[in-house]
Amino acid sequence: VRNQDRLSAAGSSCLFDQNSSHVIKNGKSYGAQPDERGPIGGGDGYTEVFTRGDYIAENINALEDALSRAKAGEVVFIPTGCSIDLTTRVYIDKFILKIPPGVTLASDRGYQGREGATIFSDAYDTPGVIRTEGSNVRITGLRIKGPNPKRHMEHYQRSFGKNGLGRDYYYKFPVSRGILTAHDGLTVDNCAISAFSQAAIRLIKGEKHRIHHNYIHHCQYNGLGYGISHSKASSSIEYNLFDSNRHSIAGTGVSGCSYIAKNNIECGESLSHCFDMHGGRDRKDGTSIAGTLIMISNNTFKAPVKAVVIRGVPEEQCSVYQNWFLEHDNPKDAVTGGERTNVFDNLFGDDQIIK
Repeated sequence: VRNQDRLSAAGSSCLFDQNSSHVIKNGKSYGAQPDERGPIGGGDGYTEVFTRGDYIAENINALEDALSRAKAGEVVFIPTGCSIDLTTRVYIDKFILKIPPGVTLASDRGYQGREGATIFSDAYDTPGVIRTEGSNVRITGLRIKGPNPKRHMEHYQRSFGKNGLGRDYYYKFPVSRGILTAHDGLTVDNCAISAFSQAAIRLIKGEKHRIHHNYIHHCQYNGLGYGISHSKASSSIEYNLFDSNRHSIAGTGVSGCSYIAKNNIECGESLSHCFDMHGGRDRKDGTSIAGTLIMISNNTFKAPVKAVVIRGVPEEQCSVYQNWFLEHDNPKDAVTGGERTNVFDNLFGDDQIIK
């Protein structure tokens, strides 16, 4: 029996057969299918892998030094077999790895079956593991692990249930974040990122972020628990495996908050709805705005929970089309949205009915 609070193995434990994750009907493809760069979720077979760099770092001191010296266009490489433990530095100094503009931080996940190097923090109060210091940073081929894969349902109920102790009590329990950016053009690819109680990837600001071919899982602390979260940021999110998150994709819904989600697979376990966009009521800002533009197409949803919830009115539109909802019978079961949320031409159930 699967324990939903336990962290899966280091690689992808999502056993969903990618050869059957999409269907061709009437000449159109429904659901997610891999591209020429390799499998959805990256790993074994991914083609855009680094095996060396301008700097080689095998421990935290060498890594910090390399990042302090690296210039735009250069690569800091951590070989498979290295495990960079940030716990002590995070606990004492609130330490965070800082990547300069234009620099790539890489390992070799997927090359000849390699797992890639690991960067991790076991400190529950981890404000961030990696932060960009400028635009056009790439993070690739790594395993990045946080301290908390659990749901903590009892703590949430104690905070927000009947006669609950409230928001201040809830936030006395520290939270953790993985990758943070407030700059344009972050690329995160071919990484396995897990066990962050707030967000695996937090896009605070910036445009043209690209999050693709990652395995993002067990970010499921109840009340938070995001795979990829957006504030005033926009991104394309493609070819990722998601499993055991609360929301795999989420946004605050402020003006300028946008995402395109395409060719992703939800493997089957999700604490709440999978793809999300908050509205003005959630922010209590007196508006109904739920982001600017949301495009959700050619994804495969295996999770039985609601797949998409848009909690207000996008400034432009939300379009949900050519997805495959295996555990839902009709659009209303799969998607919640209001004005300017358009749901059309999707596939439902194992019997593959188009609606």
